[in-house]
Amino acid sequence: MTGVLTDRFGRVHNYLRISVTDRCNLRCLYCMPEEGVEFADPSSLLTFDEIEDVVRTAASLGIARLRITGGEPLVRKGLDELVARLAAIPGIEEISLTTNGLLLKDQAEALRRAGVSRVNISLDTLDPARFRMIARRGDLRRVFEGIEAAARAGFDPIKLNCVLLRGVNEDEIVSFLRLARDEPLHVRFIEYMPIGHADEQWKNYYLPLTRVLELAREAGFELEPGGRTAGNGPSDNYRIKGGKGSIGLIHPVSDHFCKNCNRLRLTADGHLKPCLYWVDELYVRPAVGDPEAMRRLFLRAMAIKPENHEMAAKLADEAQSHVPTERRMSQIGG
Repeated sequence: MTGVLTDRFGRVHNYLRISVTDRCNLRCLYCMPEEGVEFADPSSLLTFDEIEDVVRTAASLGIARLRITGGEPLVRKGLDELVARLAAIPGIEEISLTTNGLLLKDQAEALRRAGVSRVNISLDTLDPARFRMIARRGDLRRVFEGIEAAARAGFDPIKLNCVLLRGVNEDEIVSFLRLARDEPLHVRFIEYMPIGHADEQWKNYYLPLTRVLELAREAGFELEPGGRTAGNGPSDNYRIKGGKGSIGLIHPVSDHFCKNCNRLRLTADGHLKPCLYWVDELYVRPAVGDPEAMRRLFLRAMAIKPENHEMAAKLADEAQSHVPTERRMSQIGG
């Protein structure tokens, strides 16, 4: 049934991002306030049975690829059990995971056996002190241990997600480029998005990714078009000539990629979101156990999905056509 989930603009959706928790063991300054947010009551989170039910209907409509997110998904107990259940659903071809890496060392092998094929690991700095400043807690050493464990477990590719922040970590861009040159890792630079807080802090920290290309040229790196690295993301990929890994640029603000959007999101508290940025979401729990009702929800998501997210308009203080969400990234699913 490929192509059933086609929106008003002809975009076919085959990719569902599933948040399993809104909780996190970090407080990254671009994701949630230092004091945290009001976490969802555990009873409001979808159970594994409910998530499986949603995915069965999604798969029947052409969803073939899943990404498990949070919050920090590895704080959800028994995640490998959920992965195994989802991997067994007919039509599901691939399951990937986004994590901050702190708990990955002890879970990598089990997740690989359960059916996760690829991991994205958040890594915004290579400096331990700066890590504490950005993440406000945690230990960078544990992230590196998680990366090593992912490699041992056979995850391929291993992608490192670096959110660039003006005046915070832009001086490490060249260091990350060297990492992608010297190691078989895929470094993805990501623009800071105004999810739930399009305020002056966001504008002050926002850095367009043209800066990466400028610094690469200044440092003498010869970049070659990198084609597509395995995955469902919208990155522009490059390889450093002679290097082992690759780099990717994900620029949702300066050059949005909405025309090629193929994704939906399921929040930990059971809301189907057609677009990350806008407020629109559909509650799935009443439809659990009723495949036809669940099918109608997915088709409704296609009917209400806007053409684009207009983050650039917010940066320029221009009027927007829809209402932005007030939920933070951790509450939606990264």
